[in-house]
Amino acid sequence: MGEVVGSDAGQQRSRALNRANRVRLARAEMKRRICAGALSAADVIRECPWQAQNMSVSDVLRSQRRWGAARCRRLLMSIGIPEDKTVGTLTERQRAALVRMLGGTPGEGGTPRQSGTPGEGGTPRESGTSAQDSTPRQSGRPAKGGTPGDGAARDQPDSPRRDTRERVLSPA
Repeated sequence: MGEVVGSDAGQQRSRALNRANRVRLARAEMKRRICAGALSAADVIRECPWQAQNMSVSDVLRSQRRWGAARCRRLLMSIGIPEDKTVGTLTERQRAALVRMLGGTPGEGGTPRQSGTPGEGGTPRESGTSAQDSTPRQSGRPAKGGTPGDGAARDQPDSPRRDTRERVLSPA
C-alpha cells in the first residue's frame, strides 16, 4: 500500500512541476511582449490573463522599458496600491485607477506608453524642474547631476555657479 501512495505523490508532484513550468514560460513570454511594446501593461492589468493572476503588479509594471523599482513604487504609492499586491486581487477601483495612470482607459484597449507625464501615460512627475536642470526639485532632492554642495559645479572651472559663489564670498 505504501507504493500506491508514493506513486500518487510522485504523479501529483510531476503535475505541479509541469504546471509551474507552463506558468513560468507564459509569464516570461508575456513580459517579453510587454517589453517589446506588443502588449501594454494597462491591458494586462485590465484583462488579468491567467498567467498574470498571481503576479505582483510591480512585476508587470517593471516589465515595461524604463520602469524600475523606484518608478513602480512612486506610481503605486500615489494611488494607494501595495507593491506586492497581485494582479488577480486588485479591486475594480484599483484596476481602473492603475489603468488610467498607465495611459489606458478602463474599458478599452490601451497602447503602451513610456512618457513620464500624466497626460501622456506613465507616472505623474514631481513638480519642480526637469531632469536636465541642475537645480533642486521642490521635494528637496536634486535633479540628475549630484547632490547640493557635492562640488559638481566646482569641478568645472568656468561654471557660472562657481562665479556666483566667489562673488558672494569675496566682498570687493
